Amino acid sequence: MSTETAEPQAYDPAARRDTPLARKLRQEIRRAGSISLPQYMSACLADPEHGYYRTRPAIGAHGDFITAPEISQVFGELIGLWAVVTWQQMGSPSHFRLIELGPGRGTLMADALRAARLAPAFLEAAQVCLVDINATMRDAQASAIAAATSGNPPRLSWHDTVTSIYWDDPGALDMPAILLGNEFLDTCPIFQYTRRGEGWISRRVGLDDAGRLQFAEPGSASKPALPRPDTTLDVLFPTARDGDVVTKPQFEFLDSDVMPWRRLAALFIDYGHPEPAPGDTLQAVRAHAFEHPLTSPGEADLTAHVDFSAIRRRIEGAESALAIDGVTTQAEFLGSLGIMERASRLMAANPAKAAEIEMGVARLMSVPGMGSRFKAIGLRSPDLPPLPGF
Repeated sequence: MSTETAEPQAYDPAARRDTPLARKLRQEIRRAGSISLPQYMSACLADPEHGYYRTRPAIGAHGDFITAPEISQVFGELIGLWAVVTWQQMGSPSHFRLIELGPGRGTLMADALRAARLAPAFLEAAQVCLVDINATMRDAQASAIAAATSGNPPRLSWHDTVTSIYWDDPGALDMPAILLGNEFLDTCPIFQYTRRGEGWISRRVGLDDAGRLQFAEPGSASKPALPRPDTTLDVLFPTARDGDVVTKPQFEFLDSDVMPWRRLAALFIDYGHPEPAPGDTLQAVRAHAFEHPLTSPGEADLTAHVDFSAIRRRIEGAESALAIDGVTTQAEFLGSLGIMERASRLMAANPAKAAEIEMGVARLMSVPGMGSRFKAIGLRSPDLPPLPGF
């Protein structure tokens, strides 16, 4: 999940590192012939022993990428104020869950809760649930939140999955929930397909003659894929030409993490496009540099640009009782929340950091740049009014 979303810099497409996960995957591929791309992505990011998000402090100057909350505190503060207004739209319930998916170092939640001190009843009502498979980050998250709330944080709990929140407490689904996901959607496993004549080939990961990981094409795996017709892909990508790679996300987490809540408001911000578009956007980032997605399994962040229309199709296809707000650009979303006014007040209160604050906000709002490449989408129970910012 990299905030630098320009075209990847040149890298060696043949480079392969013999990581522990690469060795594990090669054994599985020799047994099975090839593995699906979702299997590969899931292993790279969440393998219990070697998954990237299990073991590595990815975010920050000493990690592999920088996210919006690390660029400017104004981003997290606006999300906090967004959550307060959303809670008020819910009727200011006396108890609710404030859930963040992939909280990283806890920066976004810390900034959000600091801004939310303007509404003490909000903090009193909130039970903060941090959903993160990287248990090594929990101390950092707790420290960041404690510092932002003057050592008096709201109730905190950690979970590997959203489902564990309501598995552990079956009554949780009856409690209102506000769910935040910043740069989370881009990590969801995807399917990719290659156009071949009148059909499509599912992109898989296999081994070349030297035993190195490669994207498997017909004849390159012990169980080769064959082109097959797919009217769904034909409709989604009518302009795809022979050899084009297309991405079809599934967003299965919506079924378990979003749809079951009786009363919900959810906000997702990520980089991507509002409609399906041909092109291979699968990318890997390690030490703030791009590399081939097969180079360093388990030791590089692996993401793909988000097709936001796939969220709409998933929600509508499940006949879910959820309304959808957006999609809108990050610049439009943050602008409607008052980012310029917030930044001006912060600069006036901290003149020594005014240039730094201005630069961070400019980066978040730049068009072309983060302001246009990143999009925001809201999901809500239909009895709620449109969410702030949309």
